[in-house]
Amino acid sequence: MFRLSKLTDYAVVVLIRLSAVDGVQTSPGVAQATGVPEPTVGKVLKALSAAGLVASQRGARGGYRLMRPLSAIPVSDVIIAIDGPIAMTACVEGSGSACEASCTCPVRGRWDAVNDAVREALAAITLADMAPPARSFLAAPGFSIPAE
Repeated sequence: MFRLSKLTDYAVVVLIRLSAVDGVQTSPGVAQATGVPEPTVGKVLKALSAAGLVASQRGARGGYRLMRPLSAIPVSDVIIAIDGPIAMTACVEGSGSACEASCTCPVRGRWDAVNDAVREALAAITLADMAPPARSFLAAPGFSIPAE
């Protein structure tokens, strides 16, 4: 079964949470609002920052903010930021790994079309498509805006 990691799922939750409030939010604040453990939020934010999806701001009023709106962040970008290249099998182009049977494999290179279709589908869905309506998101248990 093809399944995304929990970290990728958490990354989507964190990014949607960052979009709910103007300005910067702290890692502990995001953790409290989402119910995701703070060390996990920190790890996710670090990876998202390295990928250019969020920016960090140091200092007493520091925290994290989105670099672009949810409508400009495809799900594929989040997956790549957390899990690495999207590759259905080890032998697809750009997977970064090798298959021991590649020399004799009868379907070598045939997975590329499937992989491309999955990548295109994931690139066509943005986080805005996945975000709940703002009112229900802010009213949901565990998703309150902390007073800062």
